[in-house]
Amino acid sequence: MNKPGSFKVIYDTDPGVDDAMALYYALAHPAIEVVGITTTFGNVTVEQAATNALYLCALTGTNIPVTQGVATPLCKPQEAPPAHIHGADGLGNLRSRLSTSNQLDARASAQFIVDMARASPGEITLVAVGPLGNLSLALKLEPQLPQLLREVILMGGTILEPGNVSPVAEANIWNDPHAADDVFTAGWKLTMVGLDVTHRVILPVSLFRQIAAHHQHPATDTLRHAVEFYADFYSGLYPHVAAIHGCFGHDVLAFIYLTNPELFTLETGRIRVVTEGLAQGQTIMKRAPFEEHPQADWGSDTPLTQVCMQVQAQVCKTIFERTLMAPWL
Repeated sequence: MNKPGSFKVIYDTDPGVDDAMALYYALAHPAIEVVGITTTFGNVTVEQAATNALYLCALTGTNIPVTQGVATPLCKPQEAPPAHIHGADGLGNLRSRLSTSNQLDARASAQFIVDMARASPGEITLVAVGPLGNLSLALKLEPQLPQLLREVILMGGTILEPGNVSPVAEANIWNDPHAADDVFTAGWKLTMVGLDVTHRVILPVSLFRQIAAHHQHPATDTLRHAVEFYADFYSGLYPHVAAIHGCFGHDVLAFIYLTNPELFTLETGRIRVVTEGLAQGQTIMKRAPFEEHPQADWGSDTPLTQVCMQVQAQVCKTIFERTLMAPWL
């Protein structure tokens, strides 16, 4: 089993290359205890997401409960997984996989979240880095879930930074906007780690090669391979990323916020998600609390969300490197 830590975490994920980075950061960090992994569609199908989560854990010798969750958005048509970004298998098209024996927990992801929260009220942080259908469904199963979880940290959305699937929308929110709006209006302690900060942290392929060479382990070899594929995509899209042959850290920033919140500058406001039309998936934040608006959706009954707006990028990169280079395997 994973080590005990200061933060008990359920990791809701759709692995995905940056999801794999984030998982290995969490497993390597001495303050984090991953008590379960819930999977969703997004970067890959939910079946592939569950397969990848099991495989990534097995490579490290951990046997964390892994569950399979929602396969489709609540309302909108499902999009094809972005194989050109993460590979058809989500891990950069691995040439082969080692034989492993880890098996899925039989519970659906939403039920697992509810069961764990009821069993340890006030102790569990839910870190969500994919589309938010599992959280939306868990809220329907247990309306008191916001009071049972310690907090929710999600990687998704954007306030000022341009979107990455439309001019205004980030992919995780756009993939299931109705579920995302459920999450932003649920009333739990919620922090959004979106493109406003994740586009500031660029991790070079050379770092992952260094980590793999240091550990000489199948887990870090797998991560290196996946990141090389991922970085080719981002380096082909952004000249400043190509300059260091790197990629955005995206999902790992949610965990770095958990362990080092002092590195982030926050704003607090009410957020709603556009669910239809040209701006589908946009996360709109009311940034001026003193202003009144004619729409009812911006009243005091809409809960507040903390949003990461700035980040100390170089320190984040240093913490990531130090954590993954430590003797955790």
